[in-house]
Amino acid sequence: MEQIVATVRGFTGAHVSCPERGDGSPEAAWGDVFFFYAPDGHPPRNAQPYATIVTKDHPGDTAGDLDPPGRWRVSIRVDRTTFRELTGEEPDALVRPRDHAAADRLEPHPVYGPYGWIAVVNPAGRTADTVHRLLREAHAAARARFERRHGTA
Repeated sequence: MEQIVATVRGFTGAHVSCPERGDGSPEAAWGDVFFFYAPDGHPPRNAQPYATIVTKDHPGDTAGDLDPPGRWRVSIRVDRTTFRELTGEEPDALVRPRDHAAADRLEPHPVYGPYGWIAVVNPAGRTADTVHRLLREAHAAARARFERRHGTA
């Protein structure tokens, strides 16, 4: 997990938010990590993160079985073509059964898959390179959206 955070912190314009007790963030977010494109260093008020790391189950999102110690999931927003290449399915037409708790396997996110999110529980040897590539691509896409919105492209 630390390697992913360090990698994203190295991207130009990245903002990594790590909510914790006492910082004003909701308790449900403590221990999780949110990745944004924010060239001014402040998380945007009107944009979703392009990737997250979740360290525990949340209400309505327990398929990853993230509560046991040492389990966590990285989730990354990808474009439709990439989603199809990785899963063999369209994001809004998922039909195959999935084991969302399986480690080191690229899967549609158990909740946000229909919206183009890929997830990996405990990425390691099989998925680490792909996860890093997807994070670079997601950061670049977030940057492009920011530049279109702010007329800086």
